[in-house]
This record gives sequence, C-alpha cells and structure tokens, in this order.
Amino acid sequence: MPPLTHALAHGLGTPARNIVALSLVCLLLGASTTALGHGDVTPQEVDTKGLPDLGEAPLMENPFRPGNQHDDYHELAVQVGESGYGGNCAVCHGIQAMSGGLTPDLRKLEEWDDEYYLQRVSNGTERGMPAFRENLDQTAMWAIKTYIESVTP
Repeated sequence: MPPLTHALAHGLGTPARNIVALSLVCLLLGASTTALGHGDVTPQEVDTKGLPDLGEAPLMENPFRPGNQHDDYHELAVQVGESGYGGNCAVCHGIQAMSGGLTPDLRKLEEWDDEYYLQRVSNGTERGMPAFRENLDQTAMWAIKTYIESVTP
C-alpha cells in the first residue's frame, strides 16, 4: 500500500494531520482532473444570424475590427462572440478570457495576431485544444475573436 494511502487508511496520529493529509489528496485529485480535462470540450455551434457570411476562403485579418471591412457589425460580432466564447472557449480559457493558469490568458498573448488565431482555432493544437473547423464557420471564429478583443485591456 502506498505511504499516503496507508497513512489515510490508518491515520497519521492527530486529527489536524488527518485533515491536512485529506486536503492534500483532494487538491491533488482536483488538479489532475483539471489537467486531464484540458481541451475536453464538445464544440457548440454559434448562431451568427445578422452577421455577414464570410465564406470559406480564410481571412487573415478580423473583418469586424473597427476600421476593417465589416466594422459596421462590430457590436453584433461582440455579442455573438461572447455567446460563442462561453460555449466553446470559457471552460478552458476562463470567463472573459482570463485563464486560471493552465491555458493561455487570451488577452495577453503577444503573438495573438489574426492569422495565428485563425490557424489555432481551426486546427487545434497538439497540447490539447480541439480543432473547431468542423463546428465553427469563419464568421463565428471572427466573432469570438472580436469578443476577446473587446475584453482585452
């Protein structure tokens, strides 16, 4: 029997030590579950009604950003993107793109340029992020990026 399991089964002596040991076990189990769960998300479709269909050819720049081709849809893109982010990204990257530490804080990535973003979201990563290309069209992806930019300080 491993030492920690033996200690929990037979007690460590004082009640305070038993509480500390039990707390440590719970913390370790919770951390391992969180680490193993990274990327374990079922992609959710995003309702992009009201936004223009951006087609299949990948755009290399966010069309909803102020000053770009579809900036007149910026506010709607933020709303649509917030919903899409909540259903697809928040479980790993945190509420309002503030990561808890296991995944990148999307507001702080210096290399988070548009082309990089589209490639990562479309194809996923080897480190656990799923590919969303089968579930999210380009309009949804750019709406999510627009939302992330809206919460970036």
